[in-house]
Amino acid sequence: MTGLFLTKNATPILGQFASVLGWIINAIFEFLNFLGSPNVGLAIVLFTIIIYTLMLPLTYKQQKFSRMSVRMNPELQAIQKKYKGKQDQVSMVKMQDEMKAVYAKYGTSQTGSCLPLLIQLPFLLAVYRVVYAIPAYVERVRAAYFPMVTEILNTAGSEEVLKGLNSAAQFSNQEYSVNTIIDILNKASSAEWDTIAASFPDLGGVIDQARNILEGFNNFFGLNIANSPWFSIRQFWSEGAYILMIAALLIPILAGLTQWISVRLMPQAAAGVSTGEGGSGEDMVKSMRMVNNIMPLMSIWFCFFLPVGVGIYWVMSAVVRMIQQIFINKYLEKVDIDEEIKKNIEKYNRKREKDGLPPERLNNVARANTRTVETKKREITSEERQKQIQDSTEYYKRGEAKPGSLAAKARMVEQYNEKNKKK
Repeated sequence: MTGLFLTKNATPILGQFASVLGWIINAIFEFLNFLGSPNVGLAIVLFTIIIYTLMLPLTYKQQKFSRMSVRMNPELQAIQKKYKGKQDQVSMVKMQDEMKAVYAKYGTSQTGSCLPLLIQLPFLLAVYRVVYAIPAYVERVRAAYFPMVTEILNTAGSEEVLKGLNSAAQFSNQEYSVNTIIDILNKASSAEWDTIAASFPDLGGVIDQARNILEGFNNFFGLNIANSPWFSIRQFWSEGAYILMIAALLIPILAGLTQWISVRLMPQAAAGVSTGEGGSGEDMVKSMRMVNNIMPLMSIWFCFFLPVGVGIYWVMSAVVRMIQQIFINKYLEKVDIDEEIKKNIEKYNRKREKDGLPPERLNNVARANTRTVETKKREITSEERQKQIQDSTEYYKRGEAKPGSLAAKARMVEQYNEKNKKK
């Protein structure tokens, strides 16, 4: 049984994503090696920039939806309030139709915010998987371990020594293969490497050779990216290397700070909006704000105890998102939302026309919802009511539904019912 971390992930979808991303980071590392700077930390930085650039279209789509939501949510909530307490099928269908019209008006759907996230989720999990298990995907790094690991595997009593390492705790029930040992050593701290060297004095030469190569690969501004900031801080404190200690401390602090700024740059939901007496809309906004405040603190906590390499990815991903968000915000500020709404209505009308449905319905519903939200409620006069009836009559007289279509048949039934009601 091979190591869970080093062995490439075989999970459907996630494994395929990780393999592709692994190929990218391996190509980046080979490029850096060609330039004479084979460094895992620098490879992670470039890798993060490339990955988030590839995800930019999805990020833009998600942020555009968020900005539209600020305008759209009050209209949706007004519809929900209108039908609150009405559980009959007719009311539920009407509510869904009106909400669908509002979503179409803003060029999105009820899954508009979820779909980009669902697409990004396996992508981001695969990114973390690759960063956390660099030797599994970067051949040159794996090759640096191989001679030493082969010698250790063939040495009597090696399994007992390795099992005593903290980094081996999650591999206690596995057979110790080459991959498993590389997994353990990839997670081992500098102190545990000292233990390994002391436990295998006859392998001192091959261990020192591998260690020197890997320390060169893993050195990022004086920090070993395989060590956690917490371990590095204690180590540098005992050695009196206070500048490096501060550098290690900055990794988790920057992880939390950059994430906090990144969240603040994103479009925020409108405050003080509720869906009715229950105030569920307000509660949702408060919950989101609480999560946004807690996540940076969790980032600080995790990045204290995860390897520095993961912290570098965490910081860089937030920095790239911040830069992208600034440019997206500037672009969206120039976008005329009313013009976008007009285009969305035209697009939706074309789709309705293909289905034999009258296109004006969307305009009527959308405008009605907007008036409900943006103007105060008032009783309509008899003249206005008469005008609405006349407009409705003229609308149906135009006969814009295709003959024989479902809409035309539905109109026939509606006219029949209206005629009977008048009697």
